[in-house]
Amino acid sequence: NRRIKKGDSILENPSIPNPFPELCCSPFASVLSASLLPKATSRKKQVIKVYSEDDTSRALEVPSDITARDVCQLLILKNHYVDDHSWTLFEQLTHTGLGRAIEDHELVMEVQSNWVMEEETKLYFRKNYAKYEFFKNPLSFFPDHMISFPSETSAALSHSGILQMFLSSSTYPEIHGYLHAKEQGKKSWKKLYFLLRRSGLYFSTKGTSKEPRHLQFFCEFSNSDMYMSLTGKKTSGAPTNYGFCFKPNKSGGTRDLKQLCADDEQSRTCWMTAIRLLKYGMQLYQNYMQPYQGRSGCSPLNITPMRSISENSLVAMDFSGHRSRIIENPTEALSVAVEEGLAWRRRGCLRLNSHGSPIAMSNMGMSIHRSQSWFHHKISREEAQRLILQHGLVDGVFLVRDSQSNPKTFVLSLSHGLKIKHFQIVPLEDDGKLFYTLDDGHTRFTDLIQLVEFYQLNKGVLPCKLKHYCARIPL
Repeated sequence: NRRIKKGDSILENPSIPNPFPELCCSPFASVLSASLLPKATSRKKQVIKVYSEDDTSRALEVPSDITARDVCQLLILKNHYVDDHSWTLFEQLTHTGLGRAIEDHELVMEVQSNWVMEEETKLYFRKNYAKYEFFKNPLSFFPDHMISFPSETSAALSHSGILQMFLSSSTYPEIHGYLHAKEQGKKSWKKLYFLLRRSGLYFSTKGTSKEPRHLQFFCEFSNSDMYMSLTGKKTSGAPTNYGFCFKPNKSGGTRDLKQLCADDEQSRTCWMTAIRLLKYGMQLYQNYMQPYQGRSGCSPLNITPMRSISENSLVAMDFSGHRSRIIENPTEALSVAVEEGLAWRRRGCLRLNSHGSPIAMSNMGMSIHRSQSWFHHKISREEAQRLILQHGLVDGVFLVRDSQSNPKTFVLSLSHGLKIKHFQIVPLEDDGKLFYTLDDGHTRFTDLIQLVEFYQLNKGVLPCKLKHYCARIPL
């Protein structure tokens, strides 16, 4: 073997075998790709402060490129919460009474960079059950009188057809209807006919005319964020409680807000959902799909979260006879489950008081519910509505609270049909025993826990079953 001169390379001497052929793609390629080299600088880290519903907070040191979804995942792990894909990072502007759910893909540091010094802004970690609800049931989000499709499209679109139109880059449905707009630099509001198109939001200067000469540009969304009004009429003097607005990135304050309000919640939800889809498009769908990626049985626009293997392996069994048997009838299985729950409650009906003596559960009936996450002690009707609104107006979102008008009764506040309804829970005394009822005594419960458990399984007199509870989770 000849001696290799200085400057010679292995590739120029074929007689010498190359010990690392996989690193040499061509004679002109670099031996080590940039991806194989250690990074010159590590990811920068910053500290963020996140609040919960009960105003406890937690400081987190996170990378500067962390997304809102990653922050939620971090808090879920640190607090050992169950991840049901509804946890959300929420941005709240305290002084102006505005708030918005930060999209899962948004960079948290970019959101914070848009904050101005004079505005007190906080990040909240909470549930938002309505975050991707329109992917599951778009027909309820876009009423017929507010949406128009291109002339070549069939008027009666399917569930997936509507979504495909919203997510398509070539077509986009038109959203139209009346909104109240706050006049720039004035305290007055004006009712105008608005149209949402791919190019932005417009209003008509002549009634409901859609002619180009009558349409005036109102706002586009690439350089602004959309917020919901959390305080209703109080701060802005709006004609209704269903306000929302557009805030330019890095704006100087309330003077730059473009404020609107709708006549009802259905209208506001339709406008805000359509604008989210217009601004983010397929990115929203990818955010929605991410938790289900890699699971079998999931196809685009037809998503059903699968049950875990452990859930699928559960079987209702009856051990009351000489031999055990599988309960095939679903109704019988449900009644057995209820009986088991009541039997467990009776077995555990004795508790120890502060002196170590047993006390009957009946004496605890007035206070046992206070330990439950769905119970909110001494909050107002308005605060209950705000809590439910922030958790998302999905059918079945609920909480139980003390009644302000009658101190001996309770109120069940429930979301249904994009409205919040309140049902009084009345205590009844019969033969020296205290019961609670929602239907004038036809169905009675020994405590509020039993009542909530029943209506989680049965609709009864309610418009829907109790599904998601509003909780003030600590951090």
